[in-house]
Amino acid sequence: MKHACVYFTPSLSFWQGISACMCARERLKKETLSEFASYKWMYRELHPNVPLQYLVWVAYPLVLILFAAIFCHLVSPQAVGSGIPELKTIMRGVVLKEYLTLQAFVAKVVGLTAGLGSGMPVGKEGPFVHIASICAAVLSKFMSIFCGVYEQPYYYTDVLTVGCAVGVGCCFGTPLGGVLFSIEVTSTYFAVRNYWRGFFAATFSAFIFRVLAVWNKDAVTITALFRTNFRMDFPFDLQELPAFAVIGTFTGINMRLHFNRLFFLFSFLIYPGFITFLIASLTFPPGFGQFMAGELMPREAISSLFDNYTWAKYTGDPQILGKSAAWIHPKVSVFIIILLFFLMKFWMSVIATTMPIPCGGFMPVFVLGAAFGRLIGEIMASLFPEGILFDGIVYKILPGGYAVIGAAALTGAVSHTVSTAVICFELTGQISHILPMMVAVILANMVAQSLQPSLYDSIIQVKKLPYLPDLGWNHISKYNIFVEDIMVQDVKFVSSNCKYRDLQTLLQSTTVKTLPLVDSPETMILLGSVERSDLQALLQRHISPERRRCLKRQMQQKLAEAPYDGHSKGSGAMLPKLKHESFVYVDEDDDTDEKAEVREKKRDCIIDCLRSSKTFGKTEKEMT
Repeated sequence: MKHACVYFTPSLSFWQGISACMCARERLKKETLSEFASYKWMYRELHPNVPLQYLVWVAYPLVLILFAAIFCHLVSPQAVGSGIPELKTIMRGVVLKEYLTLQAFVAKVVGLTAGLGSGMPVGKEGPFVHIASICAAVLSKFMSIFCGVYEQPYYYTDVLTVGCAVGVGCCFGTPLGGVLFSIEVTSTYFAVRNYWRGFFAATFSAFIFRVLAVWNKDAVTITALFRTNFRMDFPFDLQELPAFAVIGTFTGINMRLHFNRLFFLFSFLIYPGFITFLIASLTFPPGFGQFMAGELMPREAISSLFDNYTWAKYTGDPQILGKSAAWIHPKVSVFIIILLFFLMKFWMSVIATTMPIPCGGFMPVFVLGAAFGRLIGEIMASLFPEGILFDGIVYKILPGGYAVIGAAALTGAVSHTVSTAVICFELTGQISHILPMMVAVILANMVAQSLQPSLYDSIIQVKKLPYLPDLGWNHISKYNIFVEDIMVQDVKFVSSNCKYRDLQTLLQSTTVKTLPLVDSPETMILLGSVERSDLQALLQRHISPERRRCLKRQMQQKLAEAPYDGHSKGSGAMLPKLKHESFVYVDEDDDTDEKAEVREKKRDCIIDCLRSSKTFGKTEKEMT
């Protein structure tokens, strides 16, 4: 029991540490975004001067996006994008370098803050999951100093799973949906032991996130992030279920269209700069933006789309509606504005999420689903202007309920998850539309899974990450395929007793990057694997022409430097005293200086011959 208590205590502190780190990061992001939103104040102050308004409206997001792209490119290119596809690959055992480091953390935080402050249609859930996973990985390495259990591979995977739950929980303040969403998105097989850890960390992070908002006087008390006030006694009629089913079916089809996009490979500055300039120009409120509620930020758009008012029948002063007044134009129908908003934001979010900055796709898809649901709700309110009669009582149609259902259905279709319904319940603080929402989400998932992989699996395929996809329900015939039907029979391998010539022949006959290493060709016992580059380096070191020439030069140098004592013994022996002989008759009496010089040259010649001899410097034992 003592060891169990010691293990339990650091675990609680560990999960609390992850939650606190993420909440502090979310609070910092909100404070920074409040400063970045000052460009809207500048826009309002320059109201009479339209050119200056346009300059501020375009230049501000352009500077922020370019800053985010440059910062991520210099600090950590791995911080670009969502992060969930890479994390999904890591949790299946693949090692991706530099994705869970402090450099990636800094680049992700700074780049995400700048990207969200620019007002571009990008999300934050995927980057939050990545940031929380980095916090979990770094804290796990730190805690391994005090407790060795954190070094275990299985525990490392559990930590990353809980980090995903914390990321979603503190992003929206939805602990229950965060845990369920992290399980559906990142894990194929989930360990039940992580349930209490995930709920504990996600609840703790969501609690701190909402408490900080109260302390900062952004909220009076802890409430839902997008609180709605739908009636609870009769929120919808059964006759509306076909309309809810239509929302689910069409959102599944829209998911298919959302993935038919191009991943551009332009310069990391030219492409985001052009996209930002284009989107900012089209959403400029005095221009085309007035026909698509261009002045609304994503959070403002969601809050207004969940509104209880029916805009199509509203005839009063639009300013009374607050932010919802952006959807009402004196000369254009509400249906046209919502439709234009959906169509324009659709392709804008598609290209915006391909920019080389930290960004996610959940929030833009959430806004699109809310707009599509709101459009269906406004159409239903126009078809039934007096409401639906039930038991002698007429109940008005709530377009805001359609918007909530559309948001849950489209995000569920894109991510192939059902937990988005739970996230919507926590975001709105109401479960009045639980039945139609589940119907729409399930129908959207059925249609989407039969047409296309999920958003994160599609990104994995585009980036060519090593990942084994799941077989969907429409691939029943593939369950009858056996391994022997697809395996390669003639496998190239390396044995432990092979020669250099065999390795050279093997590398010339195959182009695979990794070769299996077996004990012998007879037993074929697998010992491991060896990289092709390692084998090429081995051959380069031992049998290449450059290697042979190098060995020859080294041998000649050793022979030239080695001494010789006449008996081939010892390293410090002296050269022998040679006896000079002449093959011609020499009269010793007539010896002159010229003859002495000739004898000296002969002596030097004999010494050079001895130095160049292959047996020079060897001992007598070696020579025998």
